[in-house]
Amino acid sequence: MMALRAHARGGPEQLVYEQAPAPSAGPGEVLVAVHAAAITFAELLAWDLQWTTRDGKDRTPVIPSHETSGIVAGLGAGVAGQAAGEEVVGLIGFDRDGAAAEYVVVPGASLAAKPQSLSHVAAATLPLAALTAWQALADHAGLQPGEQVLVQGGAGGVGIFAVQLAAILGGHVTATGHSADAGLVRDLGAERFISAEAGCPSQAAGGFDVVIDTVGGAVLDGSYGLLREGGRLVTLGAPPDQELAGRYKGPRHVLRRRAGR
Repeated sequence: MMALRAHARGGPEQLVYEQAPAPSAGPGEVLVAVHAAAITFAELLAWDLQWTTRDGKDRTPVIPSHETSGIVAGLGAGVAGQAAGEEVVGLIGFDRDGAAAEYVVVPGASLAAKPQSLSHVAAATLPLAALTAWQALADHAGLQPGEQVLVQGGAGGVGIFAVQLAAILGGHVTATGHSADAGLVRDLGAERFISAEAGCPSQAAGGFDVVIDTVGGAVLDGSYGLLREGGRLVTLGAPPDQELAGRYKGPRHVLRRRAGR
């Protein structure tokens, strides 16, 4: 088969479109004919498991793109719940080859039915970003209907899903972003938009039950003071600063959810 492979760490300049061995499905695995694949930012630089096996052996050349949408082309022994010809989406572990190829092998448990309303290209954006947003809101923040939610970076890869899911879960959503993204973010379900260029207004301090930070850096540092007492901050890119959290009054719960982990 043809595949996009990286023979060394680095950026896009390391990628080569070339012949690669076609995979076959083992026990519990599904062979998927790839129709679309998504690549995580900095994927070629991060996640050591992509480059070495768990016992330290070199894995290069590697195939990137660990989110995929495609059609079931074969089933390994013991697979239940999938059938040849079905449209599926999946999240592929970073310790195995990704979907920038004609075919990819995925554990059956890591696949789900592709939403019929979405194209393969749109569906391939779901597995990592949408799952991260869901875990941040539902699993870590425990968002409840009627709560005030702030999504820092509402037009980003995870942010667009966090805005939509927070609204679906019954939250009153405020999102930050660049001014040009205001219309998009409101269309996704945000009741209020705050321009990143202007910064959060002082009246926002202490007003949110949940803050989802997808930006990091100074934006994360400024997020602690935006929570009410007992509020929850979920970060995606870096561990929360417990010392900084401790400067604010009240039992705020500061959590961490790193994308893809």
